[in-house]
Amino acid sequence: MTAQDDEFWMARALTLAESAAGEGEVPVGAVVVRDGEVIGEGWNRPIIAHDPTGHAEVNALRDAAARAGNYRLSGATLYVTIEPCTMCFGALMHARIARLVYGAREPRAGVCESQLGLPERGFYNHRIEVTGSVCAEQAAQLLRDFFRQRR
Repeated sequence: MTAQDDEFWMARALTLAESAAGEGEVPVGAVVVRDGEVIGEGWNRPIIAHDPTGHAEVNALRDAAARAGNYRLSGATLYVTIEPCTMCFGALMHARIARLVYGAREPRAGVCESQLGLPERGFYNHRIEVTGSVCAEQAAQLLRDFFRQRR
């Protein structure tokens, strides 16, 4: 994948994040891509779904696994507008996602770069290639605007 491809798919994730904001959810969107095609997408829905696991990444993985007919999504890339939390990173590992591309850093709960550096830990039996800060300013602005309106 090229940087241009990453920006193209992150733009789709940003559109999904806007769907979350339109539902009153924190604006995070995610898309799963394999072989140049979307195989799953989702956005934050924990409030509406009454589901603490209803993060954008988990919803996109569920959609992709259902479409693929397999919980293993080998060879796929997940694009998400914000750095994943511990739960979501664990889900990516279990799904065997090959690559993670995220937008804005999450200084409190992001586990790729901001806090725990989980992709670099040697105790996992699977490795995920990680690229951060793709369309980071747009993703961060969505979050700032959302929280500014709520205050």
